[in-house]
Amino acid sequence: MAIPDFQSVMRPVLSTVQNGAPLPLNELRERVADQFQLTDDERKERLPSGHQTVINNRVGWARTYLNKAGLLCIPAKGMVQITPRGLEALANGPQRITVSWLKQFPEFADFHTAKPQAIDAPAVLNVDVAQTTPDEQLAEAHQELMQSLADELLTQVRLATPNFFEQLVVDLMIAMGYGGSRKEAGQATQATNDGGIDGIIKEDKLGLDVIYLQAKRWANTVHRPEIDKFIGALTRQRARKGVFITTSDFSDGARTAALGLDIKVVLIDGVELARLMVEHNLGVSVKQVYEVKQLDSDYFAGE
Repeated sequence: MAIPDFQSVMRPVLSTVQNGAPLPLNELRERVADQFQLTDDERKERLPSGHQTVINNRVGWARTYLNKAGLLCIPAKGMVQITPRGLEALANGPQRITVSWLKQFPEFADFHTAKPQAIDAPAVLNVDVAQTTPDEQLAEAHQELMQSLADELLTQVRLATPNFFEQLVVDLMIAMGYGGSRKEAGQATQATNDGGIDGIIKEDKLGLDVIYLQAKRWANTVHRPEIDKFIGALTRQRARKGVFITTSDFSDGARTAALGLDIKVVLIDGVELARLMVEHNLGVSVKQVYEVKQLDSDYFAGE
């Protein structure tokens, strides 16, 4: 069974605690996962942020919404307990409890419609129709923005001159922690006499090893002959590591050619290049920052 959306989790959360006894939140999560017969992989599936599993996040938000509606209470830290209103909801409420249904309770309506007071604050996410939690919606929106930025970035890189692209490759390697200083990297990437290599860069600041580079600002797919040529050049240089970067893509044959070698060859296509540039803040700048905060339970530990 697929992981249920957080609104589908609400009634099972209530039914799990219908005996009236307080239940630890971690046990509630396990019991809800059992009700939906989730597999081990589904229980381990994480949010895009990687900070929490999807099912734990959805049970957590279901608990929050039910608590704000007065159907659950939190008698102690990390505990959950049903209220008389919650028992009434189980007896006479719908089979699927939704955000829209919870809005009949004034305290929940006040909570859900409250607007942030900060200037230029982001709009409230529409969880009435969404099947995901606010955490997931934020993560999905962030991923969509990053994908759009990467597409725009790659388009710009493809329009750059060959010389600029070669410098971009150096800047990216430095941003990723290779090459020492930019001056050292620039000296290290002087063109070699081998046609299969565009440059060399130190792997670390001490220069204990080097990485050979090939950069292709191409629109067409890179095929196996180009990779074979690069590998041949690496072999002639007795190199152990090489990175082939292109603004286009690699054919299946090209990717296969880079596998199973004594020489370590990393292929970076246009999509991965743009992703790395975004990750390492190369050619991009921060537009706006939103902080998502959570309760610091350690602060209250000695209460």
